[in-house]
Amino acid sequence: MARLSRRERQVMEIIYQRGKVTAAEVMEAMTDSPSYSAVRASLRVLEEKGHIRHEAEELRYVYLPVITPEKARQSAVKHLLNTLFSESPGELMSALLDVSAKQLTDAELDRMSKLIEKARKEGK
Repeated sequence: MARLSRRERQVMEIIYQRGKVTAAEVMEAMTDSPSYSAVRASLRVLEEKGHIRHEAEELRYVYLPVITPEKARQSAVKHLLNTLFSESPGELMSALLDVSAKQLTDAELDRMSKLIEKARKEGK
């Protein structure tokens, strides 16, 4: 999956939140809204990268996500893992815990423990 710029990620977040949008709706939802033509250009690039598709609805294009948010997150984490952590999930987890350990709830820590245990069982 192709990497996204900051603006493209911002547009994708809006599309994921709303399900389907027009260029005008994306522009309205952006806090630091670029020009209409810049929004249209971002939508075109996202479509070329395979993240969204469009449908003609009346006299306008409506844009919809092609991949699920979960798949997009997995792709982003894989890129991060390969780029910054030498493909070491342990190093990534260590950095995540160093940064956010105080913010984790008991429920989140329990969930992480269960996922680690599941990975241990599936790895054998």
